[in-house]
Amino acid sequence: MIKREIEVCGKLVPFRSSATIPRLYRAKFKRDIFKDLARLEKSFKANSEDGESFAIDDLEIFENVAYVMAYHADNSIPADIDQWLDQFEMFSIYEIMPQLLELWGDNVVTDVAAKKALAEVSGK
Repeated sequence: MIKREIEVCGKLVPFRSSATIPRLYRAKFKRDIFKDLARLEKSFKANSEDGESFAIDDLEIFENVAYVMAYHADNSIPADIDQWLDQFEMFSIYEIMPQLLELWGDNVVTDVAAKKALAEVSGK
């Protein structure tokens, strides 16, 4: 589990990434976070380089991922994503997305390293 505070509209918001995230995401949004993050990362890179804006679907995926990671860090936030988003004036995908992708990547690297260490210890 990795937890990090990210500034959103002048407010520090805790976000958390762990092996639980895919299950939480699937339960809340009925979608596969791995597919959504791959799509979002591809879209983010393309839009950052081209200066184009994101498609509505990609923005919704970003908000969903951010919400699940925030809820995982602090389950006292509203259970409704719209109520949670309502507390922010502007939720900049360009500022926050790289940090969320990094947080997710750090968790995946940590998880892979733990599995390798376990395999070495167990002799598998």
